Amino acid sequence: MAKICAPGKPRILCLHGFRTSAAILETQIRKWPESILEKLDLVFLDARYPSAGKSSVEGIFDPPYYEWFQFQVHQDHTEYQNYEECIAYIEDFMVQNGPFDGLLGFSQGASLCATLPGMQEEGVALTKVPKIKFVIIISGAKAGGAKYTAPKLAANAFAAPIKCPSLHFIGFPEDRGTCSN
Repeated sequence: MAKICAPGKPRILCLHGFRTSAAILETQIRKWPESILEKLDLVFLDARYPSAGKSSVEGIFDPPYYEWFQFQVHQDHTEYQNYEECIAYIEDFMVQNGPFDGLLGFSQGASLCATLPGMQEEGVALTKVPKIKFVIIISGAKAGGAKYTAPKLAANAFAAPIKCPSLHFIGFPEDRGTCSN
């Protein structure tokens, strides 16, 4: 849900991981030190699509669970469904609830955050919102990975160096369900 912008704090749209939710990501992020959180205006968004399968966090976090888009990995390529609709959904939210200074994403949300600045630079996404100033990537990967294809809309997202700063967190806690202090 959107919040009123806090003056002087960077406003960050937070995108959760595959088959999780905004509430789950918020629970994890709220375990960060208060000295960091007090400097940020965080807005958490649920993905548009209900989970189409079992969530890896079932039994750790309560449903509902969501996914930003769906994909199926084949031997030589990845097939994506609802990717363009997902990007439009995020942009619509940003138009209605922004402006946002940056993006934060975990897992599937991180993959989106990594591609959006390049797509915005290319003029194929986020054309109705101010330029993204930075991204925070937590346990993310390039869309399609090293072996498979990226979604068509994001095909050129990494064709040129991205011109916005990025902070990357790699790995996750042992229990995969919580962040430790």
